[in-house]
Amino acid sequence: MSVLVIKLGALGDVVMATALIRRLQQHHAQEPLWVLTSTPYAGLFEHWQGLRVHAVPRHGLRAMLHALAWLRRQRFRRIYDFQSTERTAVLVALSGAPERVGNRPGFPYTHGPPGPYRGQGHIFPHMQAVLAAAAVAEAEPVPFLPAGPGVRERVAAWLSGHGLRERSYAVLHAGGSARWPSKRWPHFGALARAIERSGVRVVWVGGEAERGLNAALAREVGIDATGRFSVLELAELGRHARFAVTNDSGPMHVLSAAGIPVFALFGPTDWRRHHALGQASHVMAAEAPCAPCYLPVCPPARRHACLVGLGPDAVLRGIAAAGLLRPDLASQEAR
Repeated sequence: MSVLVIKLGALGDVVMATALIRRLQQHHAQEPLWVLTSTPYAGLFEHWQGLRVHAVPRHGLRAMLHALAWLRRQRFRRIYDFQSTERTAVLVALSGAPERVGNRPGFPYTHGPPGPYRGQGHIFPHMQAVLAAAAVAEAEPVPFLPAGPGVRERVAAWLSGHGLRERSYAVLHAGGSARWPSKRWPHFGALARAIERSGVRVVWVGGEAERGLNAALAREVGIDATGRFSVLELAELGRHARFAVTNDSGPMHVLSAAGIPVFALFGPTDWRRHHALGQASHVMAAEAPCAPCYLPVCPPARRHACLVGLGPDAVLRGIAAAGLLRPDLASQEAR
């Protein structure tokens, strides 16, 4: 018999869950460990040794029935439901697994933490309590996105082609979800110019939705790498970078797996709940009476005060305080 972890999405949540899955792989070293995830995220586990992955579409009755039929065929001994939605709770209840671990107490779970998670602080300590309820030791709060030889070779070739193999560079993600324009910090251009004046090259990353934004920024400064990297390649790019600066976004979590400082800029969402694992000390957020508001679009009357008020000079000082830029640069206001 084997063990299953359920984590369907979203990107940042799956990346954070890799720290838990790695701990479970150690705990269940004598048993096959499976992950049930949604199709877009199966590739995150492509180079993970000894892990078995089954992917299904995240939505739709047909996908749910397919997942249930697969679950019952596998006859899992234990299931860790890290999603714990109504949908996955039904799957777990009908799975036939004798041991069922969830992130809330009560049916259909046989093991769970003392109480449910209701947004009280960051999710990771709560997930540690989920592990403890199943007699599993705490996980190290570091995401795990291993890269295979092909990933490393493609990123190395790109770095060589842009003269970055022997030069310091920083990864900047100025975009974010199209559904959350309020998360986008407005001072990335000024910050990038100051970073490059310090001798650190800027690389702009993002997806197709950010192509126009990144093209405009790269016309002023930096290298436009929009759409160039997969999730695993982005983590590999980060491993060779000096640091990263991002909005509250999926790439923020991906880059945290690279083991570099990720300076995340927060405004409309609460950084205490949403920061990347291991990066709480690098969060930057301005004080605003209306923040966090959790509004996808900032009302015009508020003038995006939470992020406009976080100036590029303050971000530069934070990066310099971490020893990643010259202190004299941080003493000059970015222009």
